[in-house]
Amino acid sequence: MSSEDVLKSASTLASYNVLLQVMFRVLTFLLNAFTLRFVSKELIGVVNVRLMLLYSTLVFLSREAFRRACLSSEGAGRNWRQVINLLWLTFPVGCVWGVLLVCVWWWVLQAPDPQSIPHYVPAVGLFCLAALTELLAEPLWVLAHAHMFVRLKVIAESLAMIAKCLVTVVMVVSAPQWGLYIFSAAQCVYAGFLLLCYVLYFIHFLGSEEAESKLFPVSHITDLLPSRVHHEPLLNWKLTTLTWSFFKQSFLKQILTEGERYVMTFLNVLNFGDQGVYDIINNLGSMVARFLFLPIEESFYVFFAKVLERGRDVRHQKQEEVSMAAEVLECLLKLVLLIGLIIAVFGYAYSHLALDIYGGELLSSGAGPALLRCYSCYVLLLAINGVTECFVFAAMSKEEVDRYNLVMLGLSASFLLLSYWLTWMLGGIGFILANCCNMALRIIHSIVYIHGYFLQSEYTPLWGLRPHSAVIIALGVSSILTACSESMFCCDGGWLLRLVHVAVGAVCLLGVVVTVFFTETRLVQFVRTQLLPKYSKKHT
Repeated sequence: MSSEDVLKSASTLASYNVLLQVMFRVLTFLLNAFTLRFVSKELIGVVNVRLMLLYSTLVFLSREAFRRACLSSEGAGRNWRQVINLLWLTFPVGCVWGVLLVCVWWWVLQAPDPQSIPHYVPAVGLFCLAALTELLAEPLWVLAHAHMFVRLKVIAESLAMIAKCLVTVVMVVSAPQWGLYIFSAAQCVYAGFLLLCYVLYFIHFLGSEEAESKLFPVSHITDLLPSRVHHEPLLNWKLTTLTWSFFKQSFLKQILTEGERYVMTFLNVLNFGDQGVYDIINNLGSMVARFLFLPIEESFYVFFAKVLERGRDVRHQKQEEVSMAAEVLECLLKLVLLIGLIIAVFGYAYSHLALDIYGGELLSSGAGPALLRCYSCYVLLLAINGVTECFVFAAMSKEEVDRYNLVMLGLSASFLLLSYWLTWMLGGIGFILANCCNMALRIIHSIVYIHGYFLQSEYTPLWGLRPHSAVIIALGVSSILTACSESMFCCDGGWLLRLVHVAVGAVCLLGVVVTVFFTETRLVQFVRTQLLPKYSKKHT
């Protein structure tokens, strides 16, 4: 597959992933708004913080390293038999992590009050079972991702999410007294549907004319099971050692990603009710980051990993592919920077209104609006870090990955200490400020690496972090106008004044978008030709 084809496929994958994440976030958004009317904020805190932390930790630590290693350029001439054997190790690794984590969640962490939140112990076991079920689909997921089966992921995860939402809504309305059993059953349904979709697709696809025309490396469903080929090692040792390097890194990355939940869970700095409110606001604040930035990061990691040769000097690589990688990186940086700036500017003036509409006084009173305003600024850092680390992880050699693990170790330790100290002083806002500090340090490290990577070439992709002066002026004017609008029209004067406030924001946003359209022409062309589905579909 040529680098142009890889770029087109990665762009298509990013487009579909964005649409998928939009649907996920909208469904979750509506589901949370619905369940808030039927269950307590304490129950929301236990499910969304304590139990989902167990689920995400188990799944991430068991598969992330395998994904990054098996999708990297190290497997350009890969033996898929060895890759599949390696991927099946995710399940036994998950079983080991499951036993350890369940023991911690049962006997180390403080259990919620059984009178107000019953069924905690079986719920922990069911969430672990759901995570292990999802891990069974990992070899299929990597095969699909490596061969750019973009629609499969969209369909599988969409059906799984819809099934989860339906189960949750029906059980919350019909049997709210079941408490944690409701969310445990819904999570098991999600994992089961995900696995079923992948299995059914590959049963239909393998052996078909389409598979043969694409020279798909697997011809029968039994070939997806672990097995040994004569005169060949069971595993690719180079890929295995790379997986181990990524595993050490993924452990630290998980602490940084979910750090505030670990602090809340293990140090009890917030009660379950406050955890529930914080988590709801955290989900609202991170909505754009999750449905837009994360899919772009995942998809273009595949592009950079395939186009660039890991650990090799830029002067000794194909200059056509280096040029393409630099141009894509610059456009991606400019894109996420502008989106992050828009969110930071408009998030400040519309946080109170958004929380009041979504959760009423429960969320809009107290520290809720301040939390969301801080998170709007944090999203800007998330946006930049996602793209810079996406490139860095694709370009680093194994030795550089190992050295970066030491950096991540220092960041993890400082983050935990800083988040505990700031939360003790400032409450939930302390979590966001600690995240901002760590994210800024990670961005600085990535920028230094990228600068050094392209230093001996003519390319300067970091110019993507410098928006046009007219865009900066438009954002500054919008910030002033929307702040004045909030103080005059929002949010105690009725719906008419609220609509006026919204209209002011809409006009300002339109002005910013128009300014971007006429000043950032190179970026606009990149978005039109590579990211928008109606254009990228032409290349599939």
